[in-house]
Amino acid sequence: MTVSMEPTSVEPIPSQAPQALRPHAEDAFAAELTALAAQDDRPRPERWKLSPWAVATYLLGGTLADGTVITPKYVGPRRIVEVAVTTLATDRALLLLGVPGTAKTWVSEHLAAAVSGDSTLLVQGTAGTPEEAIRYGWNYARLLAHGPSRDALVPSPVMRAMAEGMTARVEELTRIPADVQDTLITILSEKTLPVPELGEEVQAVRGFNLIATANDRDRGVNDLSSALRRRFNTVVLPLPESADAEVDIVSRRVDQMGRSLDLPQAPEGLDEIRRVVTVFRELRDGVTTDGRTRLKSPSGTLSTAEAISVVTNGLALAAHFGDGVLRAGDVAAGILGAVVRDPAADRVVWQEYLETVVRERDGWTDFYRACREVSA
Repeated sequence: MTVSMEPTSVEPIPSQAPQALRPHAEDAFAAELTALAAQDDRPRPERWKLSPWAVATYLLGGTLADGTVITPKYVGPRRIVEVAVTTLATDRALLLLGVPGTAKTWVSEHLAAAVSGDSTLLVQGTAGTPEEAIRYGWNYARLLAHGPSRDALVPSPVMRAMAEGMTARVEELTRIPADVQDTLITILSEKTLPVPELGEEVQAVRGFNLIATANDRDRGVNDLSSALRRRFNTVVLPLPESADAEVDIVSRRVDQMGRSLDLPQAPEGLDEIRRVVTVFRELRDGVTTDGRTRLKSPSGTLSTAEAISVVTNGLALAAHFGDGVLRAGDVAAGILGAVVRDPAADRVVWQEYLETVVRERDGWTDFYRACREVSA
């Protein structure tokens, strides 16, 4: 028997670009933005990709004349979105204010994507955010070699937005030190950014604006100066008005996240989603849904964003260690982690809620047992 030792040819495997875990809004919803732009015949402010009406439709959802369905990105009062969009069409900056988990960052990203087609001109606010993050920095190798020059200057996202007529974003504005915050005053009032090292200034072109977000639980951290606050039109994003609205929000976001993670469809566990939302709303409001029992509230916020996290983690448990269907045992540990932030005080609140409310509620026996098991 003769065995050929000649090398066999192997067809090269075509390389594929890795898929982003979380695409930017303008990429994830590119088809919807394209459809809106194609059918949008209303006036557009200069350098806007869509008209204000189309931007609001993109955020709130709707059906276009050709039957294209635009999915809602924000579930809440329409007037809030309209005021936010209108603000961006003026010379005032927009401040989205609200408790944690009210979709401030989400709305900010989608507004920038719809208005400018680019949501990446972002400054992330922290206690260590330097002035250069908002104004500009320097390439120090070029600076030392040739001195201050345009080539050595490193523009910030805000400077780029000013020069290109785009929408810049500043996340967690109140976490930024007060003296750094105030670098925005000249930018927002004069629409210029001086560069004294070059004896120049960058003037904002039409289309430029800025969206900032702030957590109203952070009052007292780095409060905005009155001068800076006057440069913003503040829009408060509320918590969902009803349990049904919150269930809808959680289901939609979990479904979107689940698709990117190859998790089961959220509707398979809709009952558990409703239970998670009910627990969060009752503990957050300090009263049961029927209004009969007053409750102590834990130290955490128990926001909609945290409910989304609990359900997503539960779906992952169901997919990898269960039968793929979301059940009480899959969300129990996540709820415990969200509620009990202070091991001493919050554990008492949680145990009292379990024994006085959950234990007595019809149809919640499996949920009670699962929570008791992880709480032991």
